[in-house]
Amino acid sequence: MIEIKNLTKIYKTSRKEKCIAVNDVSLTLPSSGMIFVTGKSGSGKSTLLNMIGTLDNITSGDIIVDGVSFKKFKEKDFQEYRSSYLGFIFQDFLLLEELTVKENISIALKISGSEDEEYLNEIIKRVELDGKEDKFPNELSGGQRQRVAIARSLVKKPNMLLCDEPTGNLDYKTSKQILDILKEESKTKLVIVVSHNTEDAENYAVRIIELMDGKIVKD
Repeated sequence: MIEIKNLTKIYKTSRKEKCIAVNDVSLTLPSSGMIFVTGKSGSGKSTLLNMIGTLDNITSGDIIVDGVSFKKFKEKDFQEYRSSYLGFIFQDFLLLEELTVKENISIALKISGSEDEEYLNEIIKRVELDGKEDKFPNELSGGQRQRVAIARSLVKKPNMLLCDEPTGNLDYKTSKQILDILKEESKTKLVIVVSHNTEDAENYAVRIIELMDGKIVKD
């Protein structure tokens, strides 16, 4: 379970001006389920996701993970949180072009301290990439590349998936395939999807959190 308490993120845009990207947000998120965070560009949804994922520092407030406050985390705790508790899925895939599908996925497996070849193959089948293990990213479609990114996250056996516009570069049919995979994963883990697509949110989310100007306007 994730508890977010009075979370605020302020960016300094100049010596005298500042931007409040996230403004005193409090939430309690369950250990499983598919939750969409929606809102227009600049509403603070990606910033909120980045603070949960420790990609952005917190200006004030706190995040509590399974009863343990970020304020009590040491650097090794943050490293473990990022490497094993979380899985990240981004709009731009972020694959290593010189590595094959299997190599891109196995890197994450090794970082998590495992070399379970059987589980690696299981994940490849789960995202329907079996038969494409030896292909390079430039030989894949956009949807297949995103499946590699999902597999790279899943192979770590994370408790939570953080997805920032995971279907933003995909067509409707491929987007549905990716969201179907994420929905299935949400049965056993928390999946947070940042998206501007309200239709996808209505079709897939068990909970929709809407942000505007850094504040929750609908939950």
